[in-house]
Amino acid sequence: MKRALFLLAALAISACAAAQAPAPLAKATFAGGCFWCVEADFDKVDGVVSTTSGYIGGRVPNPTYAQVSAGTTGHTEAVEVVFDPRRVGYEKLLEVFWVNVDPTVKDRQFCDVGSQYRTGIFVHDDAQRRASEASKAALEKRKPFKEAIVTPIEPATTFYPAEEYHQDYYRKNPVRYGYYRAACGRDARLKELWGERAGSAAGK
Repeated sequence: MKRALFLLAALAISACAAAQAPAPLAKATFAGGCFWCVEADFDKVDGVVSTTSGYIGGRVPNPTYAQVSAGTTGHTEAVEVVFDPRRVGYEKLLEVFWVNVDPTVKDRQFCDVGSQYRTGIFVHDDAQRRASEASKAALEKRKPFKEAIVTPIEPATTFYPAEEYHQDYYRKNPVRYGYYRAACGRDARLKELWGERAGSAAGK
């Protein structure tokens, strides 16, 4: 009897601990031109825990900003998004991604030209791939512009965080960031493409 009670108590404690344990976070990686802007866009999304600017999709280990911006490493600027799936789904992040980029051009975004500024969805598992492909296919049918969507969906490779001064740049240097974003024509082009949905943290 005592043994049975002990086992029941142990199971109850284990169940309580499991209930109190935080749910695992998930990761998504998106490339949308200048990572300062992409980071700022995703930081507005409820359920996003953190964003990190960095480099992905290249062939040189531990690349520097100087190397990547020169276009010699094969990397693109990207942002790694850590999110709480209980608060925001991957599908919603895809919706936010689309209306914050120009998916109609290859190897450039707005005023930034080169493969290091290409757009891309870098998937971490089969579920993300299926969701990304479904999202892209649906968007092709209802997009408010004529041009084709050329943003690729690729397997996530090693992501290298960018130098510290790039992290949260829009917060650390709001005036310079604001000037760059306006001068680059990002918001004007997004408005042209997406209308009222442009730049939305809700994706709709």
